[in-house]
Amino acid sequence: MRVLRSLEVWKLGVVNYIDALKLQEKLALDRKLHKRRDTLLSLQHPPTYTVGKRQTVHNLLIPQSELEAIGAELHYTQRGGDITFHGPRQAILYPIISLRDIGLGARSFVEKIESTMIELAAMYGVKACPGQSGETGVWVGERKIGAIGVRISGGITSHGMAFNIDPDLSYFRHIVPCGIADKDVTSLRRETDVVLPEGEIVQEQLISCFARVFGYNNLIWKEDASVHFDYETERDRVT
Repeated sequence: MRVLRSLEVWKLGVVNYIDALKLQEKLALDRKLHKRRDTLLSLQHPPTYTVGKRQTVHNLLIPQSELEAIGAELHYTQRGGDITFHGPRQAILYPIISLRDIGLGARSFVEKIESTMIELAAMYGVKACPGQSGETGVWVGERKIGAIGVRISGGITSHGMAFNIDPDLSYFRHIVPCGIADKDVTSLRRETDVVLPEGEIVQEQLISCFARVFGYNNLIWKEDASVHFDYETERDRVT
């Protein structure tokens, strides 16, 4: 008999980074206290640079005072990884899940995130693979197409992955992406000969890849989640 493994999927649209961070913290605490099931946040951010817990802000190549002029923000986080960029037309998934409940360690969790993005790229005829030693994320040759930065506290995950569908890659010129100076950044649009559907469809395909790789077979969609993240007023759509 197949075991039912449920995952709530919150489709949030474009969300300010700080709002998304506060939501993750709330959900992670609730998950740790067994107040809710595993949850996956699906969203995009306005142009935003984030720095991991090592605070490698030296990999930001322009003065912070000039960020407003290019329409971007900078935020410090407690995730792993180096500096990266988030922006429109980049699919972001933040899993808030219990690694103990699904029997995964930290390394296996990251490997499955890599597999999720590799599987999506393959759907469009793009051969992606994990980075070499010391290179995080997912790569197409020498070009990075997907970034990974996670936080695990008390066995509960937060932060996650960012897959480049068709973002404005010029923003990456202002940083040393993920601290790797001699590599380029790419996107699905740049790498495939296939005409891409709307970004929302690609993002839903990424969700499906995540569910398949992690073994979730009951997705509970939360499509009415507003920027206020009112837990009580969302409508469920169960698939």
